[in-house]
Amino acid sequence: MQRPIKKAIFPVAGLGTRFLPATKAMPKEMLTIVDRPLIQIAVDEAREAGIEHFIFVTGRNKGVIEDHFDKQYELESTLRKRGKSVELDILEEDLPAAGQTSFTRQQEPLGLGHAIWCARNIVGSEPFAVLLPDMVMHAKPGCMSQMIATYKERGGGNVIAVEEVSRDQVHRYGVVGARDWHGKGFTIDRMVEKPRGEDAPSNLIISGRYILQSEIFDELSSQTPGAGGEIQITDAMIRLMARQPFHGLVYEGTTYDCGDKLGFLAANIAYGLERDDLGPGFRQVLQKIIADHGGKLTWKAD
Repeated sequence: MQRPIKKAIFPVAGLGTRFLPATKAMPKEMLTIVDRPLIQIAVDEAREAGIEHFIFVTGRNKGVIEDHFDKQYELESTLRKRGKSVELDILEEDLPAAGQTSFTRQQEPLGLGHAIWCARNIVGSEPFAVLLPDMVMHAKPGCMSQMIATYKERGGGNVIAVEEVSRDQVHRYGVVGARDWHGKGFTIDRMVEKPRGEDAPSNLIISGRYILQSEIFDELSSQTPGAGGEIQITDAMIRLMARQPFHGLVYEGTTYDCGDKLGFLAANIAYGLERDDLGPGFRQVLQKIIADHGGKLTWKAD
């Protein structure tokens, strides 16, 4: 029987070293795309898809994430006294209901697979989603909504969001093999972690969104460290694939890797331009910057 997806895991224990010094005291997941933190954008995507329980796997110095999803009485009181009703409404809309959030700790940076495994007792025996907050999936409907539609169409199983890259880039990612296409969806018949271009089964890479059955925890429990000395989720999925179907979805949208500075800047531009309140003025600012650089943007190499 197909069971609904009501829980989602958000791995947020990473150190964010690529954004130092900004992330020295602030979690990278709290970096903002315009005025919304990365973690809020991921939670928004999950809520749109019908997720009701948000599970955050945290590490040290991540308490501000928990505070973000809690009430701020002093701030709300000040806004109320100043008649800031719009801002109050935004805070209320973003706040999960009581009991909808759970937080657990990953004490050591042992990889994505280990972070997911840390949430096993909260998830229990239910299927669940995983959303990597620094992978911003700009899509309407959201990537997770598209994945849940595929999950229902395929009668359950496991679903992975993928996207196409050029062959010379596949060595940087987990890559899947595809057969039995139906529209944008297909059956995954192979997974390879960071293959050489000539050895890759396709140019379809795993892109940071998963729907997984709870049996993945059994695989992770016995998983030995893989690449980089970490517990790799791809290794566990390969083993589970021998027992359960895996489906892929080339989701309709654009991915911004906000763990990378260029991806982060690109996401801010894309989201800023589409805002009704900021877009027109922001476009003029960008055009002026480009004009001031002689019609093109140039920079000095480090």
